[in-house]
Amino acid sequence: MIGNPVRVLSVIVTAVLVLAGAATQSARPILLLISLDGFRWDYLDRADVPNLRALAAAGVRAEALIPAFPSETFPNHYTIVTGLYPEHHGIVSNTIVDRTIGPERFTMSAATARDPHWWGGEPLWVTAIRQGRRASTMFWPGSEVTFGGVRPTDWTPFDDAFSNGDRVKRVLTWLARPERPALSTIYFSEVDRAGHDFGPESPEVLAAAGRLDDVLGALVAGVGQLGLTDRTSYVIVSDHGMSQQAADRIVFLDDHIDLAAIDVVEWSPVLQVLPRSGSAEDVYRALKDKHPALAVYKREELPAHLHYRSHPRIPPIVGLADDGWTITSRQRDRTRSERRRTGGDHGYDPSYRSMHGLFVASGPMFRRGAVVPAFENVHLYDVMCRALGLTPAQNDGDPALASRFLSR
Repeated sequence: MIGNPVRVLSVIVTAVLVLAGAATQSARPILLLISLDGFRWDYLDRADVPNLRALAAAGVRAEALIPAFPSETFPNHYTIVTGLYPEHHGIVSNTIVDRTIGPERFTMSAATARDPHWWGGEPLWVTAIRQGRRASTMFWPGSEVTFGGVRPTDWTPFDDAFSNGDRVKRVLTWLARPERPALSTIYFSEVDRAGHDFGPESPEVLAAAGRLDDVLGALVAGVGQLGLTDRTSYVIVSDHGMSQQAADRIVFLDDHIDLAAIDVVEWSPVLQVLPRSGSAEDVYRALKDKHPALAVYKREELPAHLHYRSHPRIPPIVGLADDGWTITSRQRDRTRSERRRTGGDHGYDPSYRSMHGLFVASGPMFRRGAVVPAFENVHLYDVMCRALGLTPAQNDGDPALASRFLSR
């Protein structure tokens, strides 16, 4: 017996709408955001990286990606996905003190890094989820935090022992599902480690870049095997570059001030100091103009191009080492390994060419065969939102720059 015709029609219409919705979902673009930590701008031409070069040739390559200050891992990864300078999103360094939150310091490996009170702004995966998309993260700073009750659709607690190959397999598993994420992030640290240990001019850092290129090739091949090539775009970035260190380029802080009178939040190459006894003015006078390779500022007098004045987590006294110099104490220097004396470091003023990183974007969302001038990574959030058809949250980027990169 045929049931109520109105009810039958309603069921048919509902089924059609569900199928149409599924078809729309399946046709939506996919964006893979890939971080090669510490991959300096020039490694693309110096290393044996055929897969990365092929993506660059088929898409958009920047002459360099300019990090936010300080040019460190956590501040810049979070700037990339929020479009905010560190002074606005609150992750002002890899190590932070904020007594309004609690006595424990924020560090990359501590439980404090998973406390949402430290993190401001709206990361890209939250923007996507709030607008009806799925978004998954394979190791990205901030991805283990809940933002207003929102977590990534999939996420993995950071474990650097998790092999690069397994990271790729995890992302491909997410993409193989019928309800796949529109956005997936993936993070690799191997080049950064090699840069710290051996320096940016070393054969070891180029070998590390080559190994990651093999992993990138496996990711692209996996996307192809899933039949998703025509829908998938890649944004490949690094958070900073790398500067060569030397054993004779050292500023000994205890030659100029009693270390018992200060609390050093960060040592080098961005010295961040809180006074223990006396005033910030006393600390400033003790350190100002005492070493030619150390520029010392009161927070409110830091150079405007650094965008590093307004957040209260920025200590009242900040010192900037010249490129390639290390700030330490004589006791700390005695415990430093020889490898760290002659390896690489980052964190310096982003205007230094050594701090510039990588930007390559390739796929149907992006222009083909384009080379664009160096630009600041704060603009990437707007670019990625536009590529995914998302309305961005408030940010510091310039949405007009998106036309440099996007195919539409």
